[in-house]
Amino acid sequence: MVFTLPRHLAPLVLQNKKFIYDLLFRTSAETLLEVARDPQHLGAEIGFFSVLHTWSQKLELHPHVHCVVPAGGLSADQTRWIKPHYDFFLPVGVLGAVFRGKFYEALKCAFHEGRLNFHGDLEFLAQPKIFAAWLRPLFHKDWVVYAKRPFGGPEHVLRYLGRYTHRVAISNHRLISFADGEITFRWRDSAHRNEQKLLSLSLDEFLRRFLLHVLPKGFVRIRHFGFLANRRRATTLPLCFPLLGSVPQATPKVTATSSDAWLCPRCGGPMLLIEMFTAAKIQLRSPPARDAVAA
Repeated sequence: MVFTLPRHLAPLVLQNKKFIYDLLFRTSAETLLEVARDPQHLGAEIGFFSVLHTWSQKLELHPHVHCVVPAGGLSADQTRWIKPHYDFFLPVGVLGAVFRGKFYEALKCAFHEGRLNFHGDLEFLAQPKIFAAWLRPLFHKDWVVYAKRPFGGPEHVLRYLGRYTHRVAISNHRLISFADGEITFRWRDSAHRNEQKLLSLSLDEFLRRFLLHVLPKGFVRIRHFGFLANRRRATTLPLCFPLLGSVPQATPKVTATSSDAWLCPRCGGPMLLIEMFTAAKIQLRSPPARDAVAA
């Protein structure tokens, strides 16, 4: 599920990144948890994790969070696993309305508490009446919440997470060329059936857009909520597995005395094999060759 902020907020976001990104995490999580607990929709305690992305395909500011949610949740007494009542998980229209209301009210409260910064072109918004008038149209627009079909299984989930959660604003394979002071890259046009197109930007404009997405120092962009929250999952996950007819697989232990153990050359501790790269994968993750860029 994806929760997106309206474009109207982009200038304010740039001057208040940490506060507004935190607010986006909090209000989207509260929305999911609240609507899921409602017996009219699911009537369950859900768990999920959220990943912040701030960019569009053209590297413009586009703050949104991706929430990966198991399709169901624990009953209030934690004795049953409740599945969705309908073909969809939760109604996106309801989610959008609740999300809009929570974010709108939280932003108004933050203004009255003096927690928002206004500089340069936004200084005029520091006046209460002007800020209220600037904010009011947001409440009369639909806020976008998008729901995607569930993954095909555990392998698909792992593949998605490995590819998606640790992305930066643009990956190397989208860079086509750098010539005559311009950088050309590939982007996907979702308005025209995801057609692949090329966009050329001056070096300064490309760097400006890329740097829009540098997060505040120490900002955590992957967060867990509900029964997957860091403080709860040690007790809630063991309740979920038997209700789903599954048993968590024990992680094999590797000891330093094993004949096939790899030892860290610095600390001497055992190392585990996490991932293997083929030559093709290494080439995809590496920067484009100098000859190719020059061409």
